[in-house]
Amino acid sequence: MSTITLDGLEPGSRAIIKGFAANGPARRRMAEMGLCPGTEIVTLRRAPLDDPIEFQVRGYNISLRKAEAASIIVEIKEG
Repeated sequence: MSTITLDGLEPGSRAIIKGFAANGPARRRMAEMGLCPGTEIVTLRRAPLDDPIEFQVRGYNISLRKAEAASIIVEIKEG
């Protein structure tokens, strides 16, 4: 399995959250949204200019700015 940041996933891709490059309030906000290490996340779609990106996590949809998604380290789930 390969490691990448969340903004690099194509729509339909599944991944497991491994960690964060962000610290402080940004990291806490992501954890409050359910983005915790070990959680599976699916890329649903991108806006026309690639910002924001919509994801499904823990049964609900969230949209993150590309810069926010770039601070989340994930491992691509094969298959």
